[in-house]
Amino acid sequence: MPDLKTIIIVLVCVLITAVITAIVTSVYQKKAAASTVGNAEEKAREIIDEALKTAESKKREALLEVKEESIRTKNELDKEIKERRAEAQRYERRVQQKEENIDKKADAIEKKEANLATKEESLNKMKEEVSKLNEQRVQELERISGLTSEQAKDYLLKIVEDEVKHETAVMIKELESRAKEEADKKAKEYVVSAIQRCAADHVSETTISVVQLPSDEMKGRIIGREGRNIRTLETMTGVDLIIDDTPEAVILSGFDPIRREVARIALEKLIVDGRIHPARIEEMVEKAQKEVEVMIKEEGEAATLEVGVHGIHPELIRLLGKMKFRTSYGQNALKHSIEVAQLSGLLAAEMGLDVRLAKRAGLLHDIGKAVDHEMEGSHIQLGVELCRKYKENSIVINAVESHHGDVEATSLIACIVQAADTISAARPGARRETLETYTSRLKQLEEITNNFKGVDKSFAIQAGREIRVMVVPEQVTDADMVLMAREISKQIEAELEYPGQIKVNVIRESRVIDYAK
Repeated sequence: MPDLKTIIIVLVCVLITAVITAIVTSVYQKKAAASTVGNAEEKAREIIDEALKTAESKKREALLEVKEESIRTKNELDKEIKERRAEAQRYERRVQQKEENIDKKADAIEKKEANLATKEESLNKMKEEVSKLNEQRVQELERISGLTSEQAKDYLLKIVEDEVKHETAVMIKELESRAKEEADKKAKEYVVSAIQRCAADHVSETTISVVQLPSDEMKGRIIGREGRNIRTLETMTGVDLIIDDTPEAVILSGFDPIRREVARIALEKLIVDGRIHPARIEEMVEKAQKEVEVMIKEEGEAATLEVGVHGIHPELIRLLGKMKFRTSYGQNALKHSIEVAQLSGLLAAEMGLDVRLAKRAGLLHDIGKAVDHEMEGSHIQLGVELCRKYKENSIVINAVESHHGDVEATSLIACIVQAADTISAARPGARRETLETYTSRLKQLEEITNNFKGVDKSFAIQAGREIRVMVVPEQVTDADMVLMAREISKQIEAELEYPGQIKVNVIRESRVIDYAK
């Protein structure tokens, strides 16, 4: 840096000299005529001397500044070197201290390791002594008890197993009791509320229809010459006409309610028309069939409107209408489906679920019954196929599939439909049961319970709503009773079909008899 300043000063001086020389030369040329060469040279030398003196002084000043700057920089460097040296010495002292601490810790660790090795040796010796003492103790216990260690272990395990079994039974009983109390309370509230808000009349359907006649003379006209009219009517409708001593009435008998309805409408039209002959009978039967088809469609639409379900495929609506003429244990299938839909909607509303979807599932849960006498398969399988064919919701399909417990329910709505179906079917008077079915169910109940170990006798009572099981007190403990009741309930659920629920009552009775003489 100082050399650069010197160079600049020299260059400045040279430039000034050049400038002055140029000026002097110019002046000299201009005034060559007026002045002499000697004066000009003298003045030029004076100017050059003055310029050289100025340049020399500037050079000395620059050199002085450079020397001062170098001295100041040297002082700052010396100061910084001293500070860094002091800091390095401090770090060195710290490192020495840490090394000393590490050496001390290493010594302490070595001492601890030596102590631990000594303790480990003593512990191993103690373990050997304990093991020997334990063997001696086991041998002594085996000698005193007369049992081997395996036998003693089995004995203890049996005692523990019995205790755990008892405690488990007590716990199960308490938990079940508590859960049943809460669940029964809530379930009763929901069910009672739903039943009260959906009261329905129940009328058992029959397999006969009665057509009133204006007079007994009409019976002969219905029979016709050599029975041709009655044969034509029976052939066209597939229904048996019973003309007996019943005054002013003809009985139509048949298991197909749609055919029976066609025969009833056709016969009433013929009676009103008065012209009864084979050709007229065929005409009236065709008209009656068309009327019944219209009636089926209207009944299906009315059912969807009554329940408040929309968007059902027209073919499913027609099949719903056909259920008007289908019965199950004497209960009208369409009325049952409508009631299940209403109950499902009420229960869904109580539980905060989709009411419309629940009603839809309830209305379609028995749709397979509309075609089960025409196609092979159970009404559940046929209903699932129909719902899948007409693109019903997967929740509705699962509700149809699981409403009798054949398939596991995957949604709360499916469980609601199960409950609503049971409520509708189990209402007093809703369904009639044949004597053969009833006695068979009672017999199966008693057979299931009698197969359990420790059961003395069992009795199906209250029309099969309760099974009372008497057990042998010496073979069944109080704890076993809880587990037995649960197992019997599970087996009944798996093997029997029944409306409502069956109470399993296990009774263990101990009696002591003595005689005073």
